[in-house]
Amino acid sequence: MKNNLGIIYTALAYVLWGFLPIYWKLVEDVPPGETLAHRIVWSFIFMLGIVLILRKWTPFIQELNVIIRNKKRLLGITLASIFISLNWLTFIWAVNSDHVIQASLGYYINPLISILLGIIVLKEKVTRKQALSFILAGIGVIYLTFSFGVFPWISIILALTFGFYGLLKKRLDVSAMFGLTIETMIVTPIACLYLFAIPDSAFTLENLVSPVNFLLIGAGIVTAVPLLLFASGAKLIPLAMVGFLQYIAPTIMLILGVFLYEEPFTSGHAVAFVFIWSALFIYMSSRYKRGGARREAREK
Repeated sequence: MKNNLGIIYTALAYVLWGFLPIYWKLVEDVPPGETLAHRIVWSFIFMLGIVLILRKWTPFIQELNVIIRNKKRLLGITLASIFISLNWLTFIWAVNSDHVIQASLGYYINPLISILLGIIVLKEKVTRKQALSFILAGIGVIYLTFSFGVFPWISIILALTFGFYGLLKKRLDVSAMFGLTIETMIVTPIACLYLFAIPDSAFTLENLVSPVNFLLIGAGIVTAVPLLLFASGAKLIPLAMVGFLQYIAPTIMLILGVFLYEEPFTSGHAVAFVFIWSALFIYMSSRYKRGGARREAREK
């Protein structure tokens, strides 16, 4: 029962992340920097409300005090807030500049970047199949670069920023709820200064009930809800299952980019994606085989 519930929560989180481009398209007339600032501020307010509603204020303050007193953890969570902010900004800009396909490619590459960071930073061992998956993914990115004459920097920035964010979160070991609250709290003052500094804000106090205002406030909700679902679901299912489900989001983004927003999907894209998908298939198969071997060893 717990396993099924975990799959539902985690899959729903990835489905919501996959359809997120539709939300940002609704505010495409708002500059990406302003949208990001509102996303940060309202995410912080929403998360603070969740902490209070769930009566987690005391443990939250305790966790915050522990982080503040530890310079390494404080630096780590500050860097995490910077990386996730850069990731959000790049994604919002990509969606509203008609680069949804490139964004989906970035999130297909992300798991491989995470493994690469694990090898380099955490000194994790790499298997032959994992090494082959990195090579295939690299060929896909290189092919895309040469076929268009332009480096897919959007995909790489999205993959790298989320990869480093995940690495920092793993080393910090902070719950998703408290982590997002503290991360947005750190960058909220900067976001507020930016919003006060811009001359012509899309968010107007004169017309509080305008659709744009509601959408910008809602940015906090659409950011926090999938993360909370993911945090709840990922605890109940094996890591291999989480790894499989994570490809739901970029697949939905790819379908949206091609069929809803009619972005060009050329033979260059097709070849690059075949290499990336092949790399992911090899990587996932190696993970499942290792997981099966461990289960057999435990049973013996």
